[in-house]
Amino acid sequence: MNALVARIAALPQRLAHGLVEREREVRLVLLAALAGEHSLLIGAPGTAKSALARRLHAAFRDARYFERLLTRFSVPEELFGPLSISALEQDRYERHTAGFLPEASIAFIDEVFKANSAILNALLTLLNEREFDNGAGRMRCPLISVIGATNEVPDDEVAEAFFDRFLLRLTVSPVSADGFAALLACEAERELAVPEALDASDLAALAGAAAKVGLGAEVVGLLAELRSHLAAEGHYVSDRRWVKIAQLLRVACASEARATVEVWDLWLLPWCVAAAPERQQAVELWLETRLGVHAAMSPVRITRVVEAFEAQLEAERQANDLDYDESGRLRFSASELAGSIGDAKGGAQALRLTHSRKRRYGRRHIEARIGQIDAASERIAACVREIDDYARSFGMYRRGSIWMDQALAGRIAANLAASREALNLLAERIARAKVGFAGLPRLDEDPGIEPEPIVTDSLAI
Repeated sequence: MNALVARIAALPQRLAHGLVEREREVRLVLLAALAGEHSLLIGAPGTAKSALARRLHAAFRDARYFERLLTRFSVPEELFGPLSISALEQDRYERHTAGFLPEASIAFIDEVFKANSAILNALLTLLNEREFDNGAGRMRCPLISVIGATNEVPDDEVAEAFFDRFLLRLTVSPVSADGFAALLACEAERELAVPEALDASDLAALAGAAAKVGLGAEVVGLLAELRSHLAAEGHYVSDRRWVKIAQLLRVACASEARATVEVWDLWLLPWCVAAAPERQQAVELWLETRLGVHAAMSPVRITRVVEAFEAQLEAERQANDLDYDESGRLRFSASELAGSIGDAKGGAQALRLTHSRKRRYGRRHIEARIGQIDAASERIAACVREIDDYARSFGMYRRGSIWMDQALAGRIAANLAASREALNLLAERIARAKVGFAGLPRLDEDPGIEPEPIVTDSLAI
């Protein structure tokens, strides 16, 4: 199995060689094919959709390839083969399927939704059951995967049912401005040599390994939560599609020699549960938010706790006390007394009892504050350890992943690093607050008064 995993890992880079800005599409259509699923490429003509299909064909040894461009005038013979004259002479309605879709392993069908309902209905059975009704009998088809291409998403009932047969729906955009120079420098497409190409026994071994992969409670919980979220937004995803998604995740894990689906594998979901780019981005954002990697995270409650300690320290530093002697009388100096008595017009003014000094605190008060800060510091340290474990888990996943989108992976890693930095800053702030409380002016004798805990968000610290 390890040798098979190594060969699969080498395939995406091999197949993407010479294609500009199509690495993600190559990986996804390959993964779909390994899971026995079909992919739909949505985009304008001339964006390498057929090239992707021909590259996918090269990944499978001894695989037959079929390609057709459909129009509204296309007839079944173009896909399924001509009628057999000899069979008709014997009152049998059969087709010669050699060289046509029923005997293909990898197929590319361009403008797939322009076909009439008769063709689409025949394709439904072939794509889903890998069977083709040829005359009175039903023949098994060696089909591994079909790549369909279209400029627009269908809206009629038959086309919608056919649309649901494509597990992955990928929008293919023209090459960006940054990649345009590389596009012009590309050589003309030529036959691709793929020594790592897979055969039927490899696919069987992968399927057997995938059958042993577990989903895990956390993954199942997130899938159920996403299903409810989509339903609440009026976006229906069929039960059949959810089952196929689970199988795709298992195949992705098996191809990387893992025994359990991880939450990071769920990055595949946007292309499985949504078709339009804006919907896919919304699902991706939903996932990143649930996984805590959408943006740099500074835990709100801990931030408020730190702010509360800083505010309390400032209040206790600025607090004033009137100074009383042992008999309970206000103590002030002779100069202060003289300054409060005026002789203007020979009249005496009232004493202004305004003398004050910075408040001093007992040992128990200061130790209590430091103890409260130590408890908050431990909470911050626990969050740092959690982020570190999360980042370590993701780092291990990323290093071993064949399918992870690298742009997304880079964004997740950056956000996790920024979250840790935010927690480090909170730790530094609360450490400074601890030093500030320890440095409060002290009473000579401890009155034994312990301060009330600091309360923030109904949480006492």
